[in-house]
Amino acid sequence: MSPESTTDGRRARGDLTRRTVARKAADIATTHGLDSITVGSLAKATGLSKSGILTVFGDRESIQVAAVAEARRVYLDAVIAPVWMREPGRERLRAILDRWCSYLRAEVFPGGCFIVAGTAEYGGREGPVADAIRALKREWLDLLESELTVAGAVNPRRDAFRMDAFLCAANTHRELFGADDVLDQARELAAEIIG
Repeated sequence: MSPESTTDGRRARGDLTRRTVARKAADIATTHGLDSITVGSLAKATGLSKSGILTVFGDRESIQVAAVAEARRVYLDAVIAPVWMREPGRERLRAILDRWCSYLRAEVFPGGCFIVAGTAEYGGREGPVADAIRALKREWLDLLESELTVAGAVNPRRDAFRMDAFLCAANTHRELFGADDVLDQARELAAEIIG
C-alpha cells in the first residue's frame, strides 16, 4: 500500500465525516438551535466517534460554521439552482418563490428554513458563527434585490425586505401551527411585490 493511497483514504473518510456532521448539525440547528449542538450529540446522532469528529473539526464553533456552510449548499441546491436558467427578474423571482415553498413542504430541514432559524438565534451576537449567518442572510437579500432591480422595481432594497418578511413570517407560522396554507399566502403576497 502506497503512502498516497493511505492519505487519500484518510482524506476521503475525513470529507465524509465533515459532510455527515455538518448536515446533521444543520438539521439540529433548525429544531434546537446552533447553540444546542455538541460533539457528544453529533456523535450519537451520526454514529461517529467524538474523537473522529474533533479530528476533522477541532472544536464546536468550527462545527457550527460548517453547519451554516452546509445549509447554504442545501439551500442553493433546493431553491436557487433549479431556477437559475429562468429569465432574470420577474420570471426567476416567481420560480424562486415556488421553489422556496417546495423546500419547506419537502421538509428539507426538520425545523423549516435554516436561514430563518439561524437569524432568529444569532441576530444580536458577534463572532464567526454570527458572521456566517449574517453573510448567508445578506446573500439571500442581495439575490432578491438584484432580481427585483432587473424586474424594474422602484425600490428593490425595500421590496427585497418585504418579500423576505413575508417568507420569514410564513416559515414561523408554519412551524408554530403546522399549516402549509400560509406558504401559499406568503407566496401570493410576495408575488404581488414582483408585479
